[in-house]
Amino acid sequence: MPPTTAATVSTTPPTPTPISAPPSPSHRTLPASGALLVLGFVLVSLNSRVAFGQIGPLAPVAGWGAGTVTVLALIPPLCMGLFAPLGALARRRIGEERGLFWASVLLVGGAVLRTAGMPGLYAGTALVAAAVAVVNVLIPVFVRKRFAPRRIGTMMGVYALSMGGGSALVAALVAPVASAWSREAAIALAVVPAVLAAAGTAPQLRVARPAPAPASAPAARRPVARTALAWSLTAYFGIQTLVFYATLAWFPTILVDAGLSRTTAGTDQAVLILGVAVGGFLAPTLAAARRDQRPHILGVVVVCVLGLLGVLLAPAAGAPVWAGILGIGMGGGQALAGVLFTRRGADQDHVAALSTMAQGVGYLISALGPALVALLHGGTGSWDVPLLALVGLLLVGAVLSLRAGHDRA
Repeated sequence: MPPTTAATVSTTPPTPTPISAPPSPSHRTLPASGALLVLGFVLVSLNSRVAFGQIGPLAPVAGWGAGTVTVLALIPPLCMGLFAPLGALARRRIGEERGLFWASVLLVGGAVLRTAGMPGLYAGTALVAAAVAVVNVLIPVFVRKRFAPRRIGTMMGVYALSMGGGSALVAALVAPVASAWSREAAIALAVVPAVLAAAGTAPQLRVARPAPAPASAPAARRPVARTALAWSLTAYFGIQTLVFYATLAWFPTILVDAGLSRTTAGTDQAVLILGVAVGGFLAPTLAAARRDQRPHILGVVVVCVLGLLGVLLAPAAGAPVWAGILGIGMGGGQALAGVLFTRRGADQDHVAALSTMAQGVGYLISALGPALVALLHGGTGSWDVPLLALVGLLLVGAVLSLRAGHDRA
């Protein structure tokens, strides 16, 4: 965890080199405020994937068919894509701090609703996804605004580490709790961290509301949708997230079909998500201090491909190993996006615009992942073709993503 004196209480002046720009001394907080800031940030981060990580290990235990798993896996990325613009709207209207608090409150409601049978599970998952969509857009801007530039990579790593750690813990508990009590009890595990997140972000309500932007402010840049940078970021985020959600949905089922028990498959899913946490911390920590992130983009693609090929060739014999490798690659790929947004953005508004577009369109692309895997598996009766398709997409994405990895000379 970074020193608490690195936190700031108001927006630092935008600069063209956000990572190296020194923070204003007048913007530093007291240590107690810094501790509350980091605590709230970690608690929000813990909740960003908890509810979604329950579906894979719960599916074999609950006896859900392919259609149910596909729909439950499709809802999160679809809703996060559709509701990503709410993050930008919340930022303009109430600021990042209040946006994260109210998103956390919405997440509590969704987590509770998910325990109300299958209709509640569908509706609650959509509500949770809408809340997480707001969090996803606000986090890169929040980190750039509230933490010293030299801490941006570390805090994006903490975000991913907390996100993966919370999901891994809940994923490991889902099958045992469902077997010992009920499916609803297993789903209700997500309520506890959601409540803690709402409580942890409440102190940030004391931060002053953002001043409205001057009505006469000139438009300094082209709309992001007309730039190659934004589309490269979108391609990177969309393909990485497609692989993430497709794997998260079907990995336990692939292992069960390979002969492993449901409990073992659930444990390996937890290893996968723990790998996501480790990769999510390492990638942004290593990448943020550098001007060129293209090597890191290629690195996470290579690690993901190695993990998928391992699952393809020896799904049962080396399941924990492949789960860890694949998780590290996917976690690094997900967390690296936050660094790319903050590094390529010229100021906080530009970061928010890039984040909103890449996540809005990227999540809609990624929503096809679970359904694509189900379709290919149903058509071939094998998991080989779906896994090879994911490998192919990653390789295409590596090429399309290179513009997102560096500043123009």
